This record gives sequence, structure tokens and C-alpha cells, in this order.
Amino acid sequence: MHIVIPDDYQDAVRQLDCFAQLNGHTVTIYNDSVTDVDALAKRFQDADALVLIRERTAITSALLDRLPKLKVIAQTGRGIPHIDVPACTQHKIPVLVGGGSPYSTAELTWALVLAATRHIPQEVANLKAGRWQREFGIGLHGRTLGIFSYGNIGQLVANYGRAFGMHVLVWGREGSQARAQADGYATVITQRELFERADVLSLHIKLVPETRGIVTLDDLLAMPPTALLVNTSRADLIASGALVAALQAGHPGYAAVDVFESEPVVDHPLLHMENVIATPHIGYVEKDSYEAYFGAAFEQLIKYMNGESTNIVNPQAVKS
Repeated sequence: MHIVIPDDYQDAVRQLDCFAQLNGHTVTIYNDSVTDVDALAKRFQDADALVLIRERTAITSALLDRLPKLKVIAQTGRGIPHIDVPACTQHKIPVLVGGGSPYSTAELTWALVLAATRHIPQEVANLKAGRWQREFGIGLHGRTLGIFSYGNIGQLVANYGRAFGMHVLVWGREGSQARAQADGYATVITQRELFERADVLSLHIKLVPETRGIVTLDDLLAMPPTALLVNTSRADLIASGALVAALQAGHPGYAAVDVFESEPVVDHPLLHMENVIATPHIGYVEKDSYEAYFGAAFEQLIKYMNGESTNIVNPQAVKS
């Protein structure tokens, strides 16, 4: 079987232990990213299977029309907003999903919290330029950490906040609220209250049609001028342009982001703002995490090729 893996920016996949699962198959790996349908069709034209790295490549009906050889798509992780599942069903191409680990993203989230509140990137640059102690940060102990949705990652970040002596507040759907309360965390009644009360607010909700743009400009403007907004989830959770506008207005005062609306990013307004630190979507880009994500994807693909039961996405469960 010819397996194509696009968007391996770091040329990391061949270095993984789990890559051995694909022994005996022809594997083509691309280390850059293209979005044009013509370019994608050319790259994928001989593929029997695609293994997609998270949401880096959009699989559309127009693209599938030009891939008559494609038999199956395996997705690293469970998120599939970039895949037109109904179109895949029409083309009789099953979409397989795997699993992963929440730890690397939770750890990066906390690294961004510390970096932003203590102005670590700025002070590193100052020291290297011969400037001593130019920034004035804030501590975390005794301050309020807001967790927007209490899933696997949100739970870990809440625990980190507790370890740092922060007051943790949680808002989310009914299930999130119940889990947080069972773990001894306070919850708030409304989304707006979370934004009003948090000194540090971290987003950990999944991107689905219902949550796209769920964070509005008014939500952000309700944050204190000393507050920090952290987003290691998905940029499209925030209404288009709202974060830049809010930061320019001074509410919140700071932001730390790992995600952007269109990736990879060459330029973006957030990259030119002094009150923003940003990383290039590296929340899950770490060896243990990659082993978990790719290991699960490869396992699902091999099972499918062997006729075994796999985690095939049910198109009826995917909302348009």
C-alpha cells in the first residue's frame, strides 16, 4: 500500500519508534505544507492511504474528486473539522481516528502562563542585549485561574494551577461543571463571569461548529487590564479579529497563543504586539505525544488493511 503523510514540518515521523508499524509499505512524507487543490491532488494522486497530522490539511469534496485511488484516511488524534466526512462517505473512503495524550499541550499551556506573567522571553532578549532587569512581572499564587471547559487538558491545567496556589474557576457545559465540582473546583454560572473574574484564563474547549467564535469581543473586553488570555486550543474559538482588537483596547492586558486561524503563519498582527507571546502550534509537538498520536493512527490503519475492527467515523454523527 502507498501511504502518504503530508505536513511533517520537523521531518519527525521517520524518527518515531511507531514508524516501524509501516514496514513493508511504500511511504511518502512531505515536510512542507500546500493548500492549493491542484498541488494537493498531484501529491496525493498515487496514495492508497493518507495519514493526516492533526488539522494541517483540509480534505474537501473537490480534492476527493481527483483522488480515485484513495481508499482510506487515518487521522492523528480525534479532531476532524478539516475533513468533509460526508464527501468521504460519498467517495466510499472511511475516515479512521485514533487517540493521543493531553500532557504535552497542558505542559505547554503552563509554560506559556509562566513565560507571559514573568515576561521571560523579553527578559532573555534583554539579558542577551546587555540590559539587566527591565521587566516587572506578576506572581500566580493567590490569583484566579479560569478554565474554559474541563476536559482532559483543562483538568491538567487546573491541577497545575492548584499546585501553584491559584484559585481555580471553571466554566463549561454541564458535564464540565459537574466534573470540576467533583474534583473540588469552583464553577461559575455564566461564560461572561469567567472572563470578568479570571487573572489568567485558558481555553480548552473543542472546536466544533457550535463553538466557532464562542469567545466574543465583549467577553475579552470584560477581562481586567492586568489579565492574561491563553489559547493552546484553536484560534477559531475566538471571533475573527476580536483578540487583536481587545488587546489594543487593553482588555485583557496580555495574551499567549499557540494557535492561529491559518497555519503555518508567515505574518500575523499578534506577532507585532508587545503584550503577546506566541509559539508555532507546538502544543502536541513533542516526542512522547507524537508516539501516542501516530502510534494510534498507524495502528488503526494497519487494522483496517487487515480487515479488523477500527475507529471509523460515523458520518451521521458529524454535524455540518
